[in-house]
Amino acid sequence: MGECVVEATSGRVPGTLAHRDELWDRCYEDLMAKASTRVMQEVNRLGGDSAHVLNESVDSKHDPATGDAWLHGRFDCMVYRQARADRLRD
Repeated sequence: MGECVVEATSGRVPGTLAHRDELWDRCYEDLMAKASTRVMQEVNRLGGDSAHVLNESVDSKHDPATGDAWLHGRFDCMVYRQARADRLRD
């Protein structure tokens, strides 16, 4: 059907070096859950049935005023619509 770009952000965590790997994992898991929801919203909005992520870019963000850190993701997707008999007749 076509391509779309989806962006999502994780929840914020304290931007400290303590427990850095654990915090990264938590943010990444949250980012992927939110990105999955956003991709499905785009699939539905475009009238598709599924999507394939072609490219994923994840960057860390930091707010020096609050000390918070989070992840921002950008996902380039291809949206597909399954061929159905009723669509083939039209």
